[in-house]
Amino acid sequence: MKLAADLQATDQLLTLSQAFTSKYLAGLNTLAPHRNIPALPAATLPEQGMGAAATLEKFTAMYGDSLAAGSGPRYWGFVTGGVTPAALMGDWITAATDMNGSSSGSVALQIEKDAIQQLKSLFNIPEHFFGAFVSGATTANFTGLAIARQWLGEQLGVNIAAEGMASFQNIKILSAAPHSSVLKSLSMLGIGRNNLVRIPAIPNREAVEVHALEYYLRENPGQPVIYVANAGTVNTVDFDDIEAIVALKKKYNFWLHVDAAFGGFAACSPDFSHLLKGWEQADSITIDAHKWLNVPYDSAMIFCRHPQLQVSVFQNPGAAYLGDPQEEFHYNNYVPENSRRLRALSAWFTMQAYGKDGYRTIVENNVKHARQLGTLIASDARLKLLSPVRLCVVCFTVDVEAAAQAAKVDALLQALNASGVVYMTKTRYQGQPAIRAALVNWRTTAEDVTLVWETMQQLLTTIY
Repeated sequence: MKLAADLQATDQLLTLSQAFTSKYLAGLNTLAPHRNIPALPAATLPEQGMGAAATLEKFTAMYGDSLAAGSGPRYWGFVTGGVTPAALMGDWITAATDMNGSSSGSVALQIEKDAIQQLKSLFNIPEHFFGAFVSGATTANFTGLAIARQWLGEQLGVNIAAEGMASFQNIKILSAAPHSSVLKSLSMLGIGRNNLVRIPAIPNREAVEVHALEYYLRENPGQPVIYVANAGTVNTVDFDDIEAIVALKKKYNFWLHVDAAFGGFAACSPDFSHLLKGWEQADSITIDAHKWLNVPYDSAMIFCRHPQLQVSVFQNPGAAYLGDPQEEFHYNNYVPENSRRLRALSAWFTMQAYGKDGYRTIVENNVKHARQLGTLIASDARLKLLSPVRLCVVCFTVDVEAAAQAAKVDALLQALNASGVVYMTKTRYQGQPAIRAALVNWRTTAEDVTLVWETMQQLLTTIY
């Protein structure tokens, strides 16, 4: 049987895997950050297995030429970091030890608690916040809003976790420029996307107009609501004035959820931490680890200062083997997943390896390089910077008449992404078709920005 033979050859197989991985990582700087993959023939399930070594050969033959440098220095599409060397070590050990992150019967529990404590220190989040790892910012937002939904019910004497949504209607969620994952969460929670009330933003911004928010709260007295604050929008990294919203929270009855998926990393730098002033008074906070923490997919955190409400939503009643939350601690009673990969170990490794100073440097370097790109774009009359470069995202468009703008943006973006030099994504900002570049990878350098700019200059001559 191939499995028995592979067991005996485990060390050799790990050496083969390490060689494959090392070759891939060595080529990140020259490998295209994105590829358009044609339809590939499907692998059929063999009757008799071929063994792990032959499987690696087959994988390389089938998919090796289709791999892209999604973790490389010029992948500027989704807000996705790379993988630090220490995070990779932690991830390999996570796979090898295969511990259930929800179990209290192994050291996994202590590892996650340790990692959460370090993250609180990194972000200056108060000790009384309960933190846990989830799969990504969407799940973190879902979790925070599920707890908020339970709080709303309790304000009106309804236990939504027990009685369901049928017993509670007219929930309102407020936000100025929510991420799409908030709308997705509202759908999954049974609240409904149409119950999102969009509060006006400051003109030419994605940050809430605080006076408009107060007007809504004042005109709807006695209606408990949830406000989702943005701490780093995906188009322009704009921040709501959290301190001002906290002041409103003292006057009106609402739950404050802060979506700080990558903007929360502003806390790592004294130059930008003021953008989060007041967030320690929030009820729940989303932060994504596979963004600026530069750990592998999938990893994010939810922080909440109402752990008892959290348990009331996510506990596992009637499943003794999953642990009674009144008797012993299990993470699966605080998050949607019962079975959880030990995502905390990659985070633990990278924070121990590089510390606060390492993450301050990553954040400040990425911001410096984003501003470098923004300055170059602003200097070219063929392009238009649509927003100041606040942190790590550059949002721009092609400066032509409106009728031709969409076509020119598409042409430039397609050419850029086909160049093999960089990958960016399309967006819309203030009604205009635009391109966004998100720089959160620890590998990105000034030389990468120069290379991308030189490529843009060449391509711009072909579309004008």
